[in-house]
Amino acid sequence: MRVLGVDPGLTRCGLGVVESAPGRRVRLVEVGLARSDVDADPAERLLTIGTEVERWLDRHSPDGVAVERVFAQHNVRTVMGTAQVSGVVMVAAARRGLPVVLHTPSEVKAAVTGNGRAPKAQVQLMVARILGLDALPSPADAADALALGICHLWRPVAAPRPARVPDAVGVPARSTTSATPAQRAWALAEAASRRGR
Repeated sequence: MRVLGVDPGLTRCGLGVVESAPGRRVRLVEVGLARSDVDADPAERLLTIGTEVERWLDRHSPDGVAVERVFAQHNVRTVMGTAQVSGVVMVAAARRGLPVVLHTPSEVKAAVTGNGRAPKAQVQLMVARILGLDALPSPADAADALALGICHLWRPVAAPRPARVPDAVGVPARSTTSATPAQRAWALAEAASRRGR
């Protein structure tokens, strides 16, 4: 499976294509940025980012697109630009019939590091290790795009759910398999993001 990860941003939009390999390994296909001129009209900036995303979609033919979910921040202008870029990416994917999944930053961090609150430096380090890179992916937007792609490939919903076996009448069921620390961290991060909506 091949995934385009997108870390949306109006000035710098991180783009990373990864694909699954045997043994739960992930291979880097390409990583880069789509940039727009800060002095340009907002519509022109969105067109510039959208055109570059379209090129990546055509060049790599991914099976799906993973986009970072936008969260409210103190800077409303930044949030608006990020949300607009997310919309442009989703429309480009929809035109091609590609599924789009939004992942929260906590979900991505939990998937890649096992810690939903990991700092950016730790995410970069783990992305480099997972992909077998000689150097840390940079800038942070590019590393985040790769992390999104990895997160999408490794998301727990893709794994079979364990069977539930009741102990006795009135006793809660127990799982026949236990989740890994990363899966538990992911589940906690997902639950926290739902509460914050």
